[in-house]
Amino acid sequence: MKQITVRVTTDSDKDLTARAYFDVTNLSVKMFSDDANPLPNVVINGNTIEHLDTEHDGFYSIVFDPVPGATGIEFEWANEGQNKHWTIREIEACTSAPEAQKNQVGIIAQNPKQQSKSKSLMQEKSNIEAQLREFSKSRSVFGGIFGKPEPVHILNRGDAEQPEEEVTPTVLSALGDLSLAKDAPDSERRVALAKWIADEKNPLTARVAVNRIWQGHFGIGIVETANDFGKIGAAPSHPELLDWLSAEFIRSGWSVKHLHRLIVLSDTYRQSEQIVTHARAKDAEVRLLWRFPSRRLEAEGIRDAMLAVSGRLNLKTGGPGFDLFFSRGGLNGFPPILKFQGDGLRRMIYAHKIRMEPDSVFGAFDCPDAGQSVSRRRQSTTPIQALNLFNSQFTIDESEAMAKRVREDAGAQVPAQVARAYWLAYGRDPHPNEMADAESVVQRQGLETLCRAIFNSNEFLFIP
Repeated sequence: MKQITVRVTTDSDKDLTARAYFDVTNLSVKMFSDDANPLPNVVINGNTIEHLDTEHDGFYSIVFDPVPGATGIEFEWANEGQNKHWTIREIEACTSAPEAQKNQVGIIAQNPKQQSKSKSLMQEKSNIEAQLREFSKSRSVFGGIFGKPEPVHILNRGDAEQPEEEVTPTVLSALGDLSLAKDAPDSERRVALAKWIADEKNPLTARVAVNRIWQGHFGIGIVETANDFGKIGAAPSHPELLDWLSAEFIRSGWSVKHLHRLIVLSDTYRQSEQIVTHARAKDAEVRLLWRFPSRRLEAEGIRDAMLAVSGRLNLKTGGPGFDLFFSRGGLNGFPPILKFQGDGLRRMIYAHKIRMEPDSVFGAFDCPDAGQSVSRRRQSTTPIQALNLFNSQFTIDESEAMAKRVREDAGAQVPAQVARAYWLAYGRDPHPNEMADAESVVQRQGLETLCRAIFNSNEFLFIP
């Protein structure tokens, strides 16, 4: 027979209660106070006892009522027989106050057979809980009431009150035919229209898509008026190039990735921005693409680049977006959020837009609000942009985060810090004169000031 004694104590001055689970023989329980003297009248399940004898193959649970002045519980037990393993399953000691924290003693020993069964049951419990969480998720259901489409008539002078000949739904005869029956359901009509729009014999769709992608890379499309390919829109600067790219776009199966790769690997895209005097005299707006037209990053790109360089960019994809503003209150409109954490550090494409409310910092960089449709953003240069980018709380936070990242990467030596900051922001080493100036700034005003200056530099803000 093996005799075991365990004490569970608490530093609380509250009355003590406890719950224990045992698989033992001849269990003795005592409670004691700070002076280690046993207390009388130990109460278990409403009965006052000094000694408890039990033999049980499974969990045996005893619950102690609160004992005034008790600060600990002493358990003493023994096991008999070759097939018995002395075991404490769990002991919890807590005060009688409901908000009190429980002090737990882990498993001291365990029956191997019951240990295996316990693991199996716990795994089954985890699987059931996972299924319950999955079943409890709300599921989106889309419903609609679809009736038979009304007959389509030619309207005399466009007056809905004067219907004349019934016609089949289709496009203008000069542009093809949808081959629909008069009584075709809505679903067939929509599918037919979508196929007609994306038909390889319809060059307009591919031209518009290609022009938008080209505009994203060069700042201006082959057709300057991206929303208007009609008679009053601008003529293409390179019509043969537009048609060739459109044909290639269709041939590749409308692969946007293929078109991006084709453009960025071209000599036109990879040429420098160096100015040639005689070329500028003939084409000051660079519509003939004799050099790469450098331009400033868009507002979203500036914010994302600052987060990436500071090391705080949250690359989480999908799911709900994040807010740029607090909820509306009184006459204050939508107060902007100044400090961001967690999802607020995601890419700006996930930001919730509010109509007529531009972003407090990056709205100054020609970022339209949600109430505008803009085919091509203009580029302005204003004092507000410089003030926002130098003094805003967002810039200060990212400058501090970048400085912290640089110190962790480069250590305490200023030259190493400057070199690391330049690599993070520009992807290159600083020139000797830049190194000297940057070291002076760090020594006099701190690394955070250098990081803030980098965020405001043309090399950081512009696509060369």
